[in-house]
Amino acid sequence: MRNVLIIDDEEKLRNLLTKIISYEGFEVHQASNCKMALKNLEQSEVDVVICDVKLPDGNGVELSKIIKNKYPLIEIILLTAYGNIPDGVQAIKNGAFDYITKGDDNNKIIPLLYRAIEKVELAKRVQRLEKQLKDKYSFENIIGKSKLIQNAINLARKVAESDTTVLLTGETGTGKEVFAQAIHQSSSRRNKNFVAVNCSAFSRELLESEFFGHKAGAFSGAIKDHKGLFDEANDGTIFLDEIGELALDLQAKLLRVIETGEFFKVGESKPTKANVRIIAATNRDLQKEIEVGNFREDLFYRIATFQINLPALCERVIDIEIFANHFMQLFSAKANKKVVKISDDCINALKQHQWKGNIRELRNVMERCVILAESIELTADLLPMEIQKTTTLSTKNKQFSTFELASAEKLHIQKVLSYTNGNKTKTAELLGIALTTLYRKLSEYNIT
Repeated sequence: MRNVLIIDDEEKLRNLLTKIISYEGFEVHQASNCKMALKNLEQSEVDVVICDVKLPDGNGVELSKIIKNKYPLIEIILLTAYGNIPDGVQAIKNGAFDYITKGDDNNKIIPLLYRAIEKVELAKRVQRLEKQLKDKYSFENIIGKSKLIQNAINLARKVAESDTTVLLTGETGTGKEVFAQAIHQSSSRRNKNFVAVNCSAFSRELLESEFFGHKAGAFSGAIKDHKGLFDEANDGTIFLDEIGELALDLQAKLLRVIETGEFFKVGESKPTKANVRIIAATNRDLQKEIEVGNFREDLFYRIATFQINLPALCERVIDIEIFANHFMQLFSAKANKKVVKISDDCINALKQHQWKGNIRELRNVMERCVILAESIELTADLLPMEIQKTTTLSTKNKQFSTFELASAEKLHIQKVLSYTNGNKTKTAELLGIALTTLYRKLSEYNIT
């Protein structure tokens, strides 16, 4: 039910307007002065206020400002016995939807009311969509309990509040765009555009035009002006994924944007201002790319002002079961299936897989399993054959002693050592133990 509040000290007029508006299916509330009106607004959800300018304890024009400051979605229609241009101008400045003279209201009030309601409902839809977007890309929706991912989330939360350029590093599929979206949604730019571009998805010539836009006639086929992604992201955030793939000459132009806040459209000599926050991401080792001449060192230090590394899925085995259950619920709902659990054998198989495609690969595997499922439970035989083979091989290679826990610990240490290419400091860090403890266990388990 859409609600209207009528504020007027003339009881007969209030009752007449209430009768007219009620016939249109609106719920109508009444108040005879400013004090009663504000109390009513605190107690009821009101969409439109119809208010007299002259009130016993105040002025409707000033009341409009108070109402809009406290309830920005409410639209206000002001009524006056005498047309007054300065009052009308001030009313609109104070946020009133419209200003009409009494006597004209019988013919005008209902069409005007419907237009005001349309504006209110549009604003409410936008507010709901913004909330859904914020909820979807909030840090609270990033899955994982492991220490490494929680550390990354804590860093991202802290940097989100600033305008600092951020570099997200990590393997393919570790969730870099999810983090970029969460940083944007937690920043002061959240109500502006978030523009994502994959730097490896365009040719060098096309990418410059996509980045900065071009003027008509700048090159063959440029028949009209084209707005670039930096223009689209103005006052917001641009996410440059796979920045390690960027050509050297474009790296120089990107560096100029960061340093001066300006860029040149293709075919234009006049610079364009850019108020854009940059979040970059790469799965490459940019330090090595600098050494071989593929990446500018000065650009690296500008984009890596605040660097966050997103851990690979094999570094956060504790989170695999959480992800698996999340994707099972997601895809079973989409497929309208009642899949409610995952067998222990299936979970164990998922935990033993290397997941070179990380979360993205796991998501695809779980979607496949749900599609193939014919019961309420996902079992290991639904997994791709390469995962089943890896699990079988791992089981055959285990040489469990009577002390099962110790044998499992030895196997896990060997697995992490293999992942770090024998780097014991990194291995101890990933295992969450002191380096001296790791050396003791290496000696104890005769691991070389």
